[in-house]
Amino acid sequence: MFGWRARLGIVVPSSNSTVEPEFAAAVPAGVSVHAARMPLSSVTASGLDEMASTATACAERLAHADVDAVAYACTSGSLLHGREFAAGLEDELAAAAGRPAVATARSVDRALSALSVDRLALVTPYVDDLTEREVRYLEAGGRSVVAVDGRGIEDNAAIGALGPEDAYRQVRRTVEGSALDTDELDGVFVSCTNYRTFPAIERLEADLGVPVVTSNGATLWDALRTVGVATDAVPGRLGRL
Repeated sequence: MFGWRARLGIVVPSSNSTVEPEFAAAVPAGVSVHAARMPLSSVTASGLDEMASTATACAERLAHADVDAVAYACTSGSLLHGREFAAGLEDELAAAAGRPAVATARSVDRALSALSVDRLALVTPYVDDLTEREVRYLEAGGRSVVAVDGRGIEDNAAIGALGPEDAYRQVRRTVEGSALDTDELDGVFVSCTNYRTFPAIERLEADLGVPVVTSNGATLWDALRTVGVATDAVPGRLGRL
C-alpha cells in the first residue's frame, strides 16, 4: 500500500514541474506524495494573488485522498504579503483540509532557525519585485540578507527548465561576488519550488562550508516532521537538514 507511513498532500502552481519529481525521489520508503494544482503561468505579484484564491479548494480536494498533512509548495506565493499572510495561509489550508498544513515561506523560516542561519545569501530565479519582497520577508523575521541575486525570470516554465547546475553556479557567483568571508555568512537560501536544487545541495555545502537551504528541501523537511517521519531517512538530498 502506498503511503503506509504517511501521505503528503502538496498544493503546487500548475506550471511547476519540479516539486513532484524532487519530492517523489527524496521521500523515505512508505511515504507517498499527492498533488493538487493552482493555475499559474507568470510568476508576478498579480499572478500569484490570483493563484492563491484557489488554494483552499485544492486543500479540500487533497483531504479526499486522506492525506496526513498539506504543504503549500510555492515560495513567492506564500510570502507575497509578508509574515502574517504566510501564517494565515497555513491556518486556512489546515482548516480547509482538516489536516496540519505548512507553507514554504514558513518552512524556510523553520529550517533556517534549525540550522542557526541568521546572516544569509539569497538567490532566486525571480523578477526584482519578488526578490525584494523576499528580502523584506526574511529581514522582518530578524535575519540579515548579506548578498542577493535574482535571475529576472517571469515565465514559470522557464524557471522549471533550469537545472541544479544553474543553482550551483548562481550560488557560487553570488557568494564569491559579495567578497564575504565565510565567517560572515551563516548559510545560503536558494528560493523557488520550481528551481531544481537537490543534486546541488551537498556539493554547495562541501564547497562553501555553510548550510544550504532550498525551498523544496525546507518544505519537504517540514512536512515530514509534521507527520512524524524522521528526515534523516533522506540521505544525499537535503544536506544538513
